[in-house]
Amino acid sequence: MRRPLNQSNDRLYVITGGPGAGKTTILHELQRRGFPCVREAARQIIQDEMRTGGDAVPWLNMQGYTSLMLQRSVKDYLTHAAATGTTFFDRGILDTITHGRVSRIRLPESAFLEAQRYRYNRVVFMAPPWPEIYSTDTERQQTLEDAISVYRVNTEVYEEYGYTIVEIPRGPVAGRVDFILNAVRESGG
Repeated sequence: MRRPLNQSNDRLYVITGGPGAGKTTILHELQRRGFPCVREAARQIIQDEMRTGGDAVPWLNMQGYTSLMLQRSVKDYLTHAAATGTTFFDRGILDTITHGRVSRIRLPESAFLEAQRYRYNRVVFMAPPWPEIYSTDTERQQTLEDAISVYRVNTEVYEEYGYTIVEIPRGPVAGRVDFILNAVRESGG
């Protein structure tokens, strides 16, 4: 069965940005308020690989990790492609392209094709770097400087693919979520 050349769903919204900017906390609040949310593929992969003794983690096998990130991101998109209600993603397919650029690894042509083929709402919510809340953990080992670089490249990548970036203001999580939901209503979602 052939896939359609392009597929989009304006009900699917991406929340992205550099590591440690509060995205996951925002998504937890959106989920608490009743919105379907899709967990970040990258973090799930690292957790799965660490649990099973796999090597597809950024500090051991960057190429394997990136390949799994693309596969999982596309699978997550396809799982929610027919959503009739507003659904939020903790990062999207384009974050794999950002990861490839930042890590200076060659991505397969399929990564670029998937990013063009599977489209989210044109409005993408970008969480800016936030030094006051930034921290590392077992899955997030980047420095704050790395996080800032990811944020900048991520903004460039999403704009190159025709998305409109809406920066999420810093502040209490409830206010950040209210801001996002107001922007979704304004965009027709």
